Amino acid sequence: MYRQAVQPTRISPVTLSKLAKLGIHHRTDLLLHLPLRYEDETHLAPIATVQPGMNVQVQGVIAHREVVFRPRRTLVCRLQDGGGELYLRFLNFYPSQQKQLAEGRQIRAVGEVRMGYYGLEMVHPKCRAVDDDTPLRQSLTPVYPTTAGLSQAVLRKLIANALDTLPLDDTLPDALLRRMKLAAFADSVRLLHNPPPDISVASLEQRSHAAWRRIKFDELLAQQLSMRVHHRERSKRTAPKLAPQHRLTAQLMKDLPFALTNAQQKVYAEISRDLAQPHPMQRLLLGDVGSGKTVVAALAALQAIESGYQAALMAPTEILAEQHFLKLRDWFAPLGIAPVWLSGSLKKKEKQAAAERIASGETLLAIGTHALFQEQVSFHRLGLAIVDEQHKFGVQQRLALRNKGKSSQSVRGEPVEPQLPQDDALRQAQGERPINVHEPHQLMMSATPIPRTLAMSYYADLDVSVIDELPPGRTPVVTKLVSDTRRDEVFARVRTSCLEGRQAYWVCPLIDESEALQLQTVLETFQLLTQTFPELRIGLVHGKLDNAEKARVMAAFKAGELQLLVATTVIEVGVDVPNASLMVIDHAERMGLAQLHQLRGRVGRGAVQSLCILLYQQPLSELARARLKVVFESNDGFAIAQQDMRLRGPGELLGARQSGVAMLRFADISADEDLLNQARQAVDDLLRDFPEAARGHLQRWMANRHDYLHA
Repeated sequence: MYRQAVQPTRISPVTLSKLAKLGIHHRTDLLLHLPLRYEDETHLAPIATVQPGMNVQVQGVIAHREVVFRPRRTLVCRLQDGGGELYLRFLNFYPSQQKQLAEGRQIRAVGEVRMGYYGLEMVHPKCRAVDDDTPLRQSLTPVYPTTAGLSQAVLRKLIANALDTLPLDDTLPDALLRRMKLAAFADSVRLLHNPPPDISVASLEQRSHAAWRRIKFDELLAQQLSMRVHHRERSKRTAPKLAPQHRLTAQLMKDLPFALTNAQQKVYAEISRDLAQPHPMQRLLLGDVGSGKTVVAALAALQAIESGYQAALMAPTEILAEQHFLKLRDWFAPLGIAPVWLSGSLKKKEKQAAAERIASGETLLAIGTHALFQEQVSFHRLGLAIVDEQHKFGVQQRLALRNKGKSSQSVRGEPVEPQLPQDDALRQAQGERPINVHEPHQLMMSATPIPRTLAMSYYADLDVSVIDELPPGRTPVVTKLVSDTRRDEVFARVRTSCLEGRQAYWVCPLIDESEALQLQTVLETFQLLTQTFPELRIGLVHGKLDNAEKARVMAAFKAGELQLLVATTVIEVGVDVPNASLMVIDHAERMGLAQLHQLRGRVGRGAVQSLCILLYQQPLSELARARLKVVFESNDGFAIAQQDMRLRGPGELLGARQSGVAMLRFADISADEDLLNQARQAVDDLLRDFPEAARGHLQRWMANRHDYLHA
């Protein structure tokens, strides 16, 4: 399909930049810029029949117009149609509007009716002067998503022109459309931009109309096609064959003070098999809090190392990265392997020394934060990149780490810069030949379980392994909801627990997305608890502490030198203190489900019965009440994730802001699971029997997007 760029000769550069903000780069993009809602200008409502809350179009004569100055400068017009009257009120207006709304002028006004100071009124309605014979519109009026400085009138004009001049050929074969009982693409797009007056507006706004179902199916099919082709393309790229040697891995399993669970053995076998292939592994390892993902990652790193390659493990925070470093350092020391630590907090000389050890190949395992993918860091022979809590990294950050071990060649054999992988179908559609890419294997880990529908939609191009059992000896954490009015009882519980030889966390929330307020809150809480418990040794950890101090406090808590740790959510992941059996989460109503579940997972790591107290403040919103109820009733991370997606949507669960994952514009994977299943079934048929149709479909939906999916 030919994609014609929006013509700068016909549209001003300013308008072009506004369109680009909406993701409109080609004229064909205008076809899929679909309305948010509609206004009904196909009917006239007699003023005498309108009621507050109705969104209607009325017509009448301006009987009186004046500018009032109390409480602020406002233009007020009284509109009459012979049977009733209502007022039009404009808080911001121009001289041209005053002229248009002159007394005696016949006006049509569209807007929401409300009860005001003068009686029934519309505030800032859409108005136009009309004659007695001015026809009504023949279709509902679309209201489009827009940006500042780009009017609905301009968008409507551009979209109408695109509908009139661009081909609306169907990308899908007739046989597929009949089997799926789908409406034609052209009919669907035209209807959504210009719905007839007798259509059910509810079916449009709820996106249940057949036209909407066709658009949502097409979007889901394009997403699935892109990821399926991406998955197939991976088998054409090369990676080092990291065949298991069973030397270091066997020695580590022998040395560990625990045996792997059946689930850990199963997922490691899947990872080990992938690492031995000559094409890059891209596997997502999912496991609930405390399921033992780190030891699986350690075995994968050893398989790379015993095959003569380096491994890198990247984590989003210094606390989590350092926990990994300390644990793997202890495990790997008997094997003669000394991991190197690299983080932004190191001094310049320390960073340089670490980078030199990595570049020379002296270091076989590098562990750190985003510092690992800085420009000055290069790997001698990177075979495996491990990314923990992968959804918390930006897509460019994950790509940068993978590109540290990548070498690319053009079709002429000349070196080229590493670049984003694109679908072969798109390359061929653009007349390009595939690029031979050599890259390391990649293992991504997450303690945020992914619901089935989310995995089907957003991780279809990855191989997914799930650790679905906890190590033996773990006692389920008891969760209690406690009102802030019973804070003294919580104090007593903390004191008793600590004096009996156990340890506790007291976590303070992020307030209104403000680091300054969060810091103030945690400092005040630390001061209050220090005064309340003079007999206890209390530590403090928050994001503003320098990393050396954070490490010192965490080490003291882990060693049992501190009995109570006051912290912000920096301890959400990676902190493993078996003696800590009490978690108090202050203002729990401010936190999301996944975060509450992660924080609760900091306790329950030993054999002692652990308790998590969710301390909340009244009044509770409906959403906060629902969240707390879910955490109170379940310890199952996957069940909690499913509820989290239902309450907050997939973007929050995926960390979409950080991940760069292309979110769906029209389909809702929870509500449209039937369409997702149909799209998944159609992908193989389309690629096998109708490759040209698959290419055209990808071109229509994905050609102007970089393929950032799960980079």
